[in-house]
Order: sequence, then structure tokens, then C-alpha cells
Amino acid sequence: MTADFTMDGKQSLDADVTGPALAEQVTKNPAAASKVEPQGPDAAMIAAQNRVLASGGKLTPQEKWKREEHPLDAYNKLKDQVSRNEFPTAPDNFRWRYYGLFYVAQKQNAYMCRLRIPNGILDHWQMARLADIADRFGGGYSHVTSRANLQIREIEAKDAIATIEAIQDCGLCSRGAGADNIRNVTGSATAGIDPKELIDTRPYAREWHFKILNNRALYGLPRKFNVAFDGAGSIPTLEDTNDIGFQAVRVRGGSAVESGIWFRLTLGGITGHKDFARDTGVIVKPGDAASVAEAVVRVFIDHGDRSSRSRARLKYLIDAWGFDKFLEAIEDKLGAKLVRTPMDALDPQPAFDRLAHIGVHAQKQRGLCWIGVLLPLGKLTSAQMRGIARIAREMGDGDIRLTVWQNLLISGVPEAKTAEVEVAIEAIGLRTRATAIRAGLVTCTGSTGCRFAATDTKEHAEAIAAWTETRVIMDTPINIHITGCRNSCAQHYIGDIGLVGVRVALSDEGDTVEAYHLFAGGAFGPDACIGREIVKNVIPKDLPRVIEQLLRHYLANRENASETFAAFTRRADLALLQAAARIDMD
Repeated sequence: MTADFTMDGKQSLDADVTGPALAEQVTKNPAAASKVEPQGPDAAMIAAQNRVLASGGKLTPQEKWKREEHPLDAYNKLKDQVSRNEFPTAPDNFRWRYYGLFYVAQKQNAYMCRLRIPNGILDHWQMARLADIADRFGGGYSHVTSRANLQIREIEAKDAIATIEAIQDCGLCSRGAGADNIRNVTGSATAGIDPKELIDTRPYAREWHFKILNNRALYGLPRKFNVAFDGAGSIPTLEDTNDIGFQAVRVRGGSAVESGIWFRLTLGGITGHKDFARDTGVIVKPGDAASVAEAVVRVFIDHGDRSSRSRARLKYLIDAWGFDKFLEAIEDKLGAKLVRTPMDALDPQPAFDRLAHIGVHAQKQRGLCWIGVLLPLGKLTSAQMRGIARIAREMGDGDIRLTVWQNLLISGVPEAKTAEVEVAIEAIGLRTRATAIRAGLVTCTGSTGCRFAATDTKEHAEAIAAWTETRVIMDTPINIHITGCRNSCAQHYIGDIGLVGVRVALSDEGDTVEAYHLFAGGAFGPDACIGREIVKNVIPKDLPRVIEQLLRHYLANRENASETFAAFTRRADLALLQAAARIDMD
């Protein structure tokens, strides 16, 4: 930055035209309400809504619900529903996601509670307490998500408040973990312990995490928003799939700017819409990252689309404006110029290791290791949660590190104790070793716990792994991403093999069955690419054989052992890939 930040934080707390007063005006006369000058911490959101109405546009239902009653003003209403053991109507189901509560009818007729865990790292005692919460209020298990986070499921309506308050009692929270908010802040899973890393992302992820929690104005977005910090360590963080990606880079000496470690700023990632975050040409001092992120978010609050949910993401604002205009708007919010530098002033980023999230790896602290633990499709029983907490406490440094690969690491394990730790992990039903197929398997919740999902992704993922890993020996990493719907929570477009669930009609009478469209050739990082569709409407019982044949086709026809599956399928003839995916139907 070339000047001090002057972002205006002096927002009035006057509530005359927010909350109940605004709701009454909206109900009686929406056109008149749109002309009222908004004040208070929600002013930017309301002003953006007003501009839509003043131009003759229509707000989405979600924008109307926020305008009528802001979710963060409705806690007493949530408590009242809970006291009557009632689940919410659609508007309140949206609002309660601001507290991390998702009503997942018709699948489980229960709440799911999603946490916030900055950089995915929690203490052993927190994991043990969460196991107690899962037993007392949930189904006795949790899921690790693709944002290095935890979800607790099967929470009855009467226990919703007790759950989120118990989570707060153990030093964590669920605020803003869903709906139109900045989601869990991800960072390098090996932050602070990785011999390869350029920077420890933990302090920067935490600073951004607490800035979000303590600034009401940052809850006024038109749609969800993802931010990731990558320290250039061994385990990929997938920052290029986020709305904002901060990538650690080294600026060479002799450049026009100060040499040393900076963050490269990337913007607009949303791979479910077939786009990665793009380089802006801007580098950011690590200490300025949270302020730059806030400026980006504030521009998005002011100008993001509030009349179309499908276009209410940062990517579409950048597409409409172009980077030059968008970066100027960031500078206006900051009151300072951003620092631009050419790519040739930066050292190449260190290569990551696609299998470093599994097994034993040496830390930069001499004599210590991290151990990556494979979770069965991201699931942990409460007994396993307590077991992991005990192992981390007694044989590690006490930290438990969740990863975007839906598993966890135990860090600070003395080299002499690694074998003992592996035995202890196996004793609780988990593993530290895996085939390439299981190590790279990523799934969303699927139809057992999500009303949007068309398919039972976790069951089908297990069937794929069980079949293929006994029939195909992969000598190279392979990522299979399975998502139950087009929302692409499991990011199917970036997998070597990506599967998206659909319902396929059996007849004209409307009967449908589960099926998948299959994509191949996706990748992330330096080789980032959106996978291309290979075959449609593969039914679950055929999936394992289809994937087996694709993997065999790759192994038999690649140029050499160094050619990745993604590179092979990108250059391969589509008709040949489709032929390889074809099986004789029973």
C-alpha cells in the first residue's frame, strides 16, 4: 500500500430505518421504503436493495427476507420456535443459517449445525467437547467438510439453541456459517510446521475470521463468499476456487517493490460456475490482507446482484466491470493504491504434494512429524473424535488440523512415537495409509442429509473405492470428486474424475432414478482446468466399472508414468474416452 487505510468505520447505530421499523415500511409501501436513506450497520445492504427497487427491479426472496427481518435481529424468534420444538418455515430456515443451523427436511427432519474453525485448526479439548455435543444433541457423529470445517447432524428442533450455545462455550462458534455470509476461512493445513511453506497462514486467517465476527456490516452480502490463505506448503488449500485467494509468493530482490514474502491477490473463483480465481496483478503485504479482503467484500455488498441468485457471486460483478474498474473500487474503499507487479518479479510457487494429507511427514521442527488421518468419507463418530483428541493431547502438540480434503492431521508427533500413534489411530477404526483412490476421494453430504442432492454420494463413493482399489493399482495421485447436485459443494469440475448427481426419468409418467454425469480432466493449482463432460446418466451400480475402465485406459495409453490423468484426458480423443467409459449393460 502507498497510503494508510482510511476505510470508514464510523457507521451510525441509529435503527430508525432498520429492523422492525423498516419491515413495517416495506410491508406497507415498498416503493416508499426504497427511498428512505438507510442508516446503521446494515446501511450498505439496504442501500443496494433500494437501488434495485428504484430501478424497477425485483429483489430475490432471500433479499426480501433479510430486508423484512435481518437474521441477526431474530435470535429471540429462533429461541421461541425452539421452545415449542418447532422447525422453521422457508424464510426462517434461511435466517437460521446465519446461526449455522440448516433445517434438512425432508431428508432427516432435523437441523445440521456447521461451525467456524479458522484455518481448520482446533485444540484437542475442543474436539472432545464437540464429541460430547454431538452425543448430547446430535446423531453422535460429525462430518469434515471441504472447507476444513465440522458439521454436526441430526439435531432436534428443541436442541438447536443448546447446540449453538454449547459450541460457543468451547471457544468456537457457528455464526455466519451458512446463507449469504463469508464462510469458514481456510488456510494451509500445515501452517507453521511445513518445511516448504513461505508463510504461516494462521495469524492472517484468524485476523480475517475475527474481523468478520465483529463487524455487522460484513453480514450484508448478496450471496455466500469464500476466502482462503495459501502459504505455499505441501498440502493444496484450493485457494483458486475461492472468491478471494491470497497466495504466498516471494518477490525477488531488485524488483520495483520490496523483496520478501507477499500475498498474490486472486479474485472471482467459483468452480461450480466453471471459473477459477484469476490473478489480478496485485500483491498484498500479509499484514494488509484482512483490510484488502474487507474492501473487496464491501464493494461486493454495494454492487453485487440482488435480483438473481444464480448471478449473485463476485465472479459476475468482475465479469461485468472488468478488473481495472473493480480494482479501482477496492482502492476507493481502502483510500490507498494497491501494489501491482509483473509475474516475472515473483519466484515460482513451490510444488505441492497431492498425498501429503495422508500418512507421516517430517515437520520443519526437528524431530517432529505430522500424521494425516484418513476419515471414511469425512465422517467421525463421537468415539473417534474423543480418540483423536486423546492421541493429539498425549502424543502430539495438542492441535488437530482439518483439511479441505475432508480429513485431519495430528501435528507435533515425535519421530520416535509415529508408529505408536499409527497403531492408536487404527485402534479407533481410522487409518493413516490409503490407496491413491481413497486418498483423493471427496464427496458432498448427498441425499441422506441434503434436500438439494439428487444422489446418495457417500454410499456411491464407497462403492467406487471398494471396487476400483482392488482392481486398479494407481501409481499416481487421482482425485475423484462426487457432488449430489449442480451446486457442486464437492467441486466436481476440478477432479481428475468429477461426478454430478442428477435424476433421470424412467418413463413419461415421471418416475426417476439416481444417475451421474461424468467429467474428466479437471485440475487445480498451476494446472487448473475445468473438466469436460465424458458421459451422461450413468446409474450408480455401473459407476465403479465405468471408472475402473477409465483408469485402465489411462494406465495403458499414457505417454509415460509422469503424465497425469488430467493431462492425459485433456489430450485424449473424446470419442475414445467415451468408448472407454462404455460398459455392457446387465
